[in-house]
Amino acid sequence: MAKTLTVGTVLSAVRGRLPGFEAQALLGAVLQTDRAALLAHPERPLTPEQAERFGALAERLAAGEPLPYLIGRQAFYDRDFFVTPDVLIPRPESELLVEEALAFARLQPNLTLVDVGTGSGALAVVLAAHLPAARVYATDISPAALVVAQRNAERYGARVTLLPGDLLQPLIERGIKVNLLVANLPYIAAGDLPGLAVSRYEPRLALDGGPDGLDLIRRLLLQAPAACLPGARLLLEIGADQGAAALALVRAAFPAAVVDCLRDLAGYDRAIRISRV
Repeated sequence: MAKTLTVGTVLSAVRGRLPGFEAQALLGAVLQTDRAALLAHPERPLTPEQAERFGALAERLAAGEPLPYLIGRQAFYDRDFFVTPDVLIPRPESELLVEEALAFARLQPNLTLVDVGTGSGALAVVLAAHLPAARVYATDISPAALVVAQRNAERYGARVTLLPGDLLQPLIERGIKVNLLVANLPYIAAGDLPGLAVSRYEPRLALDGGPDGLDLIRRLLLQAPAACLPGARLLLEIGADQGAAALALVRAAFPAAVVDCLRDLAGYDRAIRISRV
């Protein structure tokens, strides 16, 4: 007699090869249910088709394919976002930009902000949700990424104007100026990419920051004066070892600005904060 396929039996079959939480998330996506329901009902039967789909996805996960791409979503800040291999997977480290942006926004009665290189739209959508009176723009050079960002904005009813183009150029062309800029641009040095697991699945366009990882930040700093109002706040995510180099770039571009490097909860350099004066 064939063994009955249940939630419990298929999860047991991958135990030891996959972390329990990831296996449960994967099965939850297949069955369109949540983790709590799986744990509460291990006796729930699966069809052969469901078991086969779970097995195939489990193999891909075990081979290193990121869970968010397999289940099509990733948690960020206070909500879930639709993701595809066309966009970088949102990461908790970037929540520092959200917290800093919200702190600045509380002091601005008339706020216009831009998320540069928006990818999935996570930063722009979260900020639009928490700042309903703000005018929120988001740019990206990737048409495929903008499709993902649009889907996320529509899911949460976020008022985000998505603009295709390179960095701040879409705003400059339209004469739009902002008093808050957030950007999680590619910051990995090109030579380091081949040795990193992240480069196997996530888009190179969202990772490659040029020879020293700071090429896009250099270009953004050149464009910023044409798109930022006096007194604007700029928040730029950086790599964990880029604080000193990024600070030098920013101070050269904005010698009169107040500039500092923010660290994440692990104590690593994570963002450059620029207060224009």
